[in-house]
This record gives sequence, C-alpha cells and structure tokens, in this order.
Amino acid sequence: MNAQLQPTGSAYFISPETARQERHTLSVLVTNEPGVLARVIGLFSGRGYNIESLTVSETEHEAHLSRITIVTTGTPTVLEQIKAQLDRIVPVHRVVDLTVRASQLGQERPIEREVALVKVAGSGEGRAETLRLADAFHAKVVDATVSHFIFEITGKSSKIDQFVAVMQPLGLIEVCRTGIAAMNRGPQGM
Repeated sequence: MNAQLQPTGSAYFISPETARQERHTLSVLVTNEPGVLARVIGLFSGRGYNIESLTVSETEHEAHLSRITIVTTGTPTVLEQIKAQLDRIVPVHRVVDLTVRASQLGQERPIEREVALVKVAGSGEGRAETLRLADAFHAKVVDATVSHFIFEITGKSSKIDQFVAVMQPLGLIEVCRTGIAAMNRGPQGM
C-alpha cells in the first residue's frame, strides 16, 4: 500500500486525490416566508459547512419567491450532500449548482458580481490620488466631504479585493460588501 494512502488510525481516511476542495456557487429558490433563511443557514452551521458568501432577495414578488445565492467550499462529496440536504428543506423549490451548470455549458464559471461601499479618508495631497485610483477602478463617488469619500464599486470579488488593497494606504476607513450575486450565461433560467 502506498505510504500516502495508509490509515492514520482513524476508520475514515481520505486520499489526497478525493479530498480536493472546490468552490461552488449555489442558487436556491425558496418560498419567501419567515424562518426559511434560518433553516438554510442552520443546515450549514449544524453540519460544519462553511459559507463564503450569502445573498438573498425576493425575486418574484407575486409568487412570493426569493433567491438565495450561496458560495461554499467543500469536497465533491460534501457539495453533493449540501445540495441534497437543501433540496429536502420544505420551502425550497429548486437548488441549482451554478458552477456545475457553467461547466456543462462549456464555461469556466457563472457570472458573479458583488457591490461594495468603501469609505476612504480624502484630504490634502492624497485626495487627488484617491480619486484618480477610484476612477481607474470605475468606482463611483456616492458621498464626499472635505475629509472623506464613499465609493460604490461593482465587479468580481477579486476586483473589489484589489480596490480595497489599493485604498488601504490612502486612508481606508470602512468597507461594506453585499456578497455575490450570480447567474449562468445563456437564454435558459434557473
């Protein structure tokens, strides 16, 4: 037996090949009623699954349906368990793994966007540099005084991470992020 695959004393050992972590974006269509979000979050916390990003909003007002977008990481087995367990929650109408769907459509990832509000001190010589860099990132000024700016920036999470990193030495005060909203390309819906 290969030394890497020998048990570690536990009845459950996993070879490195099967233990690879994958990042997936799940879209969950639910009835918009009190307690649904708590039940979905409880499923994750009760089983020790991590949520990297979570967004939820009513998307079909007349049908009282909300869409929950969850970004999570796990092994393929864990991700399948998450989807199966989400499907069993009563007010859940549909669970779609947008990452798998994108792959089936021949795409690398689903379209993912995030919005952030970023407050930066802005006075003296650094004021012009702050505005110049914000313009380079296509960040929009939504509030400004003689002492600070609040920028709105939309894009991939990596773009927002870069913007925050660039603003750090210029006087970053506060950051508020929405979490990821995602959908697959193409004419078909969820």
